[in-house]
Amino acid sequence: MAKKLKEQRENNFFDDVLKYFDKAVKYVNAEPGVLEQIKYCNSVYRMKFPIKIGDKVEVIEAYRVEHSHHKTPTKGGIRYSEHVNQDEVMALAALMTYKCALVDVPFGGAKGGIKINPRNYDADALEKITRRYTTELIKKNFIGPGIDVPAPDYGTGEREMAWIADTFAAFHHLEIDSLGCVTGKPISQGGIRGRREATGLGLFYGLRHAVSYADDMKKLGLKPGLQGKTVVIQGMGNVGYHAAKYLHEGGAKIVAIQEYNGSIYSDKGINPEEAVAWFRQTGKLEGLKGTKSFKKPEEALEYACDILVPAALENQIHAENASRIKTKIIAEGANGPVTPEAEAILTKKGVLVIPDIYLNAGGVTVSYFEWLKNLSHVRFGRMEKRYAQAANLRLMDAIEKAAASGKKLTKEEKERIIAGPDEVTLVYSGLEETMITAYDAIRETYRNTKGIPDMRTAAFVTAINKILTSYSTLGIFP
Repeated sequence: MAKKLKEQRENNFFDDVLKYFDKAVKYVNAEPGVLEQIKYCNSVYRMKFPIKIGDKVEVIEAYRVEHSHHKTPTKGGIRYSEHVNQDEVMALAALMTYKCALVDVPFGGAKGGIKINPRNYDADALEKITRRYTTELIKKNFIGPGIDVPAPDYGTGEREMAWIADTFAAFHHLEIDSLGCVTGKPISQGGIRGRREATGLGLFYGLRHAVSYADDMKKLGLKPGLQGKTVVIQGMGNVGYHAAKYLHEGGAKIVAIQEYNGSIYSDKGINPEEAVAWFRQTGKLEGLKGTKSFKKPEEALEYACDILVPAALENQIHAENASRIKTKIIAEGANGPVTPEAEAILTKKGVLVIPDIYLNAGGVTVSYFEWLKNLSHVRFGRMEKRYAQAANLRLMDAIEKAAASGKKLTKEEKERIIAGPDEVTLVYSGLEETMITAYDAIRETYRNTKGIPDMRTAAFVTAINKILTSYSTLGIFP
């Protein structure tokens, strides 16, 4: 029975997204036909191609889905996982549409996936697979700086994005904007500082802002602010690690961490830097000094805490385990970690679920900055940094002259004040502003629209209304 339920959950991710959509449109005033257009995926490309690995030929199954073309290009990551299927990629593409709308990034949603376990292949084989996949996308016009712009996702990173960019450039050698065909690239190949940590940092900014509202926290029995709040992290990949890092630095206490092969806990708190270093050294979390291990990895999800951050894969909190979740806030770092059935149970318990289509949007926000950088061919901060530095210096000199008496600032203090913004400073600033503005828009919808039951529904309503505005502005629909 448990196996059947597990398979059901894995195979109906897109159905979950449709349920969220249907729940939200009850609070949206629009023609049914327009909503139907927004609801479903516009383009689905399923492919199979042969690759010679060693002495054998393997047939690789892969996908690219473009959910919405209300804005172009479409945008979304590419994941490498043996669990990739069409339903999952369609669901992730749809979520990307709503994410982009929420944070006012001018992309439609898309997603890609290759059905492989990357741990089973060496670098040469992965490069062959990646370049062939890119070639297939080029053949069908499913990639390009003004068409569809992939990015990293589960199982991929800067290396794979560099291979994609190089393959695209080989086919489009006269295209001066070819680097804009993909984001998440290495800095040396058109990437942007701050992209690697963007999703985890965006989660931190969003969560920090959410817990700053005293009246919202009072309803949960919590004090405002992150200081002292206990946190459980599921998944210490790119998103989970950076979320844990910034939450730890922001004053929260990480009390449990779950990975695919084990989980640990400590009421005294866990330093995420030490946990990651230990995991890289030993291949497991168990044995980290000052921590104890759970008997089963999934027990970490049910550990008592103020904030639970599921940052692994979808469908981790479901109807079977939702009643055992002991937290006040769930901050979704992964895509779709909570099923609709689980959310209904959690909402009745008074748990605040801050949805993925908001908290997970840091990656696409900074990807947008990288795409702009590639199209403008100018590094962020290059034009204004020295000017800002000189202007600040003049300001400091004027202040010092005006304050003829009194102690002057030290040289180090003065340098910090006069420094102009560099690329990563501008990226962090833009990301923080984006996450704060988006949360306030969702919160306003939640508070001011009668009958909305939860923050996820409010987020979907906010996103759908923004998409409707785009259609109206374009004159596509009346």
